[in-house]
Amino acid sequence: MAMLGKKRPPRRASGVSGLARAPHTKAPAPDADTVGEGEEANDSSEKGTVVIERLAHDGRGVGHLPSGKTVFVDRALTGERVNIATHLTRKRFDEAHIKQRFSDSPQRVAPPCAYFGRCGGCDLQHLALVSQREHKRDVVRELFTRQGLEPPRDITLLYTDTEHYRRRARLGVNVDGHGRVRVGFRAAGSHRLVDIEHCHILVPALQALLTPLREVIQTLEAPRNVGHVELIATPDTCAVIVRQLKPHADDAERWQAFVDTLPRLFSPAPSAVALGLLKGRPTPQLEWLTAPPVLEETLALPGRAALTLGFAPGDFLQANAAVNAQMVAKVLDWLMPARGQCLLDLFAGIGNFSLPAAAAGAEVVAVEGNPAMVERLTANARRNGLEVRAAQADLNAGAGVATLLADTAPDAVILDPPRAGAEAVCQALARAPRRAARIAYVSCDPATLARDVAHLVAGGYRIMHVVVADMFVHTAHMETLVLLQDTSTPEAS
Repeated sequence: MAMLGKKRPPRRASGVSGLARAPHTKAPAPDADTVGEGEEANDSSEKGTVVIERLAHDGRGVGHLPSGKTVFVDRALTGERVNIATHLTRKRFDEAHIKQRFSDSPQRVAPPCAYFGRCGGCDLQHLALVSQREHKRDVVRELFTRQGLEPPRDITLLYTDTEHYRRRARLGVNVDGHGRVRVGFRAAGSHRLVDIEHCHILVPALQALLTPLREVIQTLEAPRNVGHVELIATPDTCAVIVRQLKPHADDAERWQAFVDTLPRLFSPAPSAVALGLLKGRPTPQLEWLTAPPVLEETLALPGRAALTLGFAPGDFLQANAAVNAQMVAKVLDWLMPARGQCLLDLFAGIGNFSLPAAAAGAEVVAVEGNPAMVERLTANARRNGLEVRAAQADLNAGAGVATLLADTAPDAVILDPPRAGAEAVCQALARAPRRAARIAYVSCDPATLARDVAHLVAGGYRIMHVVVADMFVHTAHMETLVLLQDTSTPEAS
């Protein structure tokens, strides 16, 4: 037990034969580490050549085996003829990877990151950016069509030119049986950690931290006590939060020494660099080894005064600041909040949409399920000299939502739910006796979005605009914005 939580020295040769045991390795191609009920892993690698007919929603190529069975092929693109090996057999379809490509799609490009294919973070780097964005629009069109919806022919796109966009990240930390420290991200569909030295999509301030973090973790007496490291960057502050499962006195000194090196890592340096230890379990406590950082989101929108939104580690914050600002501006353009208008912001978070709407003069009621976020939103409104009625409520309870709608009688509604969507809210909106004239729905999952929009359309709303925001470059993830209008209003005619 004396070695618990400490680095283990490399294993020496042992056993009756006196020979060192070779480390166990897995074939890198299959990313699926688990087999579900009724599924069978196929280690014999079925051989076959298929032509990729289209891309699945997650970006994998879709083809058919000679038997007619559907196969999903990792990192294959439309039109390519590939020889595949099946790594997972299911009842209705197989999952495979490429053994050999006989032809290349015109949309295929060289991935900009050396870890592509191993790290599970960016799954579309082999597809040209313009094609990535068109694929995302195609996904929205298809999912809407499946629900019997007819999206506008022209789906607008929001994006920026930079690929180094991600301003927050969580790095996993792992120590193998030989004492080697790994710091990085998980492989796709797996708990395996991919050791990385750089990340193509991180903002430069976070990129500068990767190597120094690895070096200090390698010097720790008990690196296994580090669960993960969270990185957060704002224009003025860079924060590092280390999840420490169990305190270790010697390692506390090493982290304190690391604090002194932080300002020298950046050029130009942010005005503040902070490091905190999130200690213990099951309820960890955050202890800052520096002055607590001032974490603020600046929302600068065209033609409007900039707003300052404070947040804390663990609060929801969009990963791409520039695209988020475009989304907020688009929603304001759609809803045109003005003095005397009642606007209901549901799943309001720290006030990303509430505060700009209030600054435009609307009477804003902001509802959020997390009590801590409600407090943060209230503080942000006060900080910016704005009036916002913030409340906590369970937005998955249909009866409660119906009461909320009756009490507020909103002229317009903003929805920005988590991935599970807002089905109860949309059902209540569709049945409300006094209907909101306009609804702006912001979604991180186009499948639940299409489901929820179908409820609104069945209840008498009409889709006016659809926008795809390329929030997560080089991935199949996206944000989708939909404006719906009550068909009884003149604007919907």
